Amino acid sequence: MKKLFADRAGNFAVIGAIAIVPILGAAGMAVDFSRAMELKSRLQNAADAAVLGSIAERSAGVAQAVGMTSDGPVPLSEAEAEALFKAQSQAKTNSIKEDGIEKEKIESEDMKLDLVKATVVKDGKDIKAKLAYQATLKTSFLRILGKDSLSVSGGATAVYQTQSFMDFYMLLDNTPSMGVAATPADVLKMEAATKNVSDAGSRSCAFACHIVAENGTINTNSNYFVAKNNGIEIRIDVVAKAVKALTSEAERQQSYPNQFRMAAYTFGEKAEDVKLLKVADLTSDLSKVRTGTKDIKLMSIPKQGYNNDQQTSFDDALTEINKEISAPGNGTTSTNPEKVVFFVSDGVGDSKKPKGCTKKLTGTRCQEPIDITYCQTLKDRGIKIAVLYTTYLPLPTNSWYNSWIKPFQSEIGTRMEACASPGYYFEVSPTEGIEKAMKALFNKIIRTPRLTS
Repeated sequence: MKKLFADRAGNFAVIGAIAIVPILGAAGMAVDFSRAMELKSRLQNAADAAVLGSIAERSAGVAQAVGMTSDGPVPLSEAEAEALFKAQSQAKTNSIKEDGIEKEKIESEDMKLDLVKATVVKDGKDIKAKLAYQATLKTSFLRILGKDSLSVSGGATAVYQTQSFMDFYMLLDNTPSMGVAATPADVLKMEAATKNVSDAGSRSCAFACHIVAENGTINTNSNYFVAKNNGIEIRIDVVAKAVKALTSEAERQQSYPNQFRMAAYTFGEKAEDVKLLKVADLTSDLSKVRTGTKDIKLMSIPKQGYNNDQQTSFDDALTEINKEISAPGNGTTSTNPEKVVFFVSDGVGDSKKPKGCTKKLTGTRCQEPIDITYCQTLKDRGIKIAVLYTTYLPLPTNSWYNSWIKPFQSEIGTRMEACASPGYYFEVSPTEGIEKAMKALFNKIIRTPRLTS
């Protein structure tokens, strides 16, 4: 026995036999933890996809949330998130080749989902989605050390900001100054077409004034008909076409039923009765707005110089449209829409205003850029103002323009921009398309942040 215990030969084998267990355990730990990390990555990708998919723009859950009249849980999105996660997490897909053809093979995983819990809540315009998961992975080598499983857990969040419900109140300037020819080329055509017209004040004129006889009979010698008969477009004609195109754009851009409603107003049909004129009631049926606005005409006047040409009161128009608009909402539901005045004009007022005129008076006649005091009244109520400024064309051959408008020409656009809500101003020059500009401004108004995760 003394010889046996004293013999040191072969002790490496003994030590190796003793050490093999922790060595295999360490190697197995690396393998099993690698599998756990792979599973974690796959489950995290599934969680991300699940929360994003559950609040996708066209999903049933988002439709449910949009239809909710108050904040709270969105059950459809919660169920969809959990279903999407489970569908993507239960199996692992690998590519294999069979008979030279690449196919997908589903490999089973020694994994069990212990917890999948989705929470989706509508909070104002935000739809907030969260998903938490926990899974158990059976080990292979760690069992040597008595560890039969590893736990993997995590979560994902996403936020979708819904588009707003909006009511648009189209305020369209159709006063005589909107009768000027639409482009520089049209101005030249108009001046050429009116050289031989005998009406007083109509000779070589760029304005297509809509003059009718005192008894209401149409005056076919009016510059308005000169423009029509010579194929010359005037500003109000272009605006009417642009509004028609805008209603189609709004229909195309709607993400939810009845998301956008529109109403349309002009400054009046005739100079004898200047007042805010509703040409289309507020409605979500935008085809009715198209019908109501397609025949918008320039305001008529009974004779040249009628009422000292005082037909353009922005002060009155903005005051009256303010009365038409109910309290604005936050845009989260169809019953709580945001309110937007979509104002299209050349920006020059011409009205009876003996007090408060920002430029020199002619008696009580006030010719001035828009007075932004009346814009501010709307904005103070939370009503947004979108301004499409159709650049007021200089008329250097016109003595009236040179005397009264030219001195403040540079202020017209500045005042119009000050009237608009921040970021809601667009100027369109005569050489640009009013229709294109109107669509661009509309899309700027309705654009909202998209999904983030």
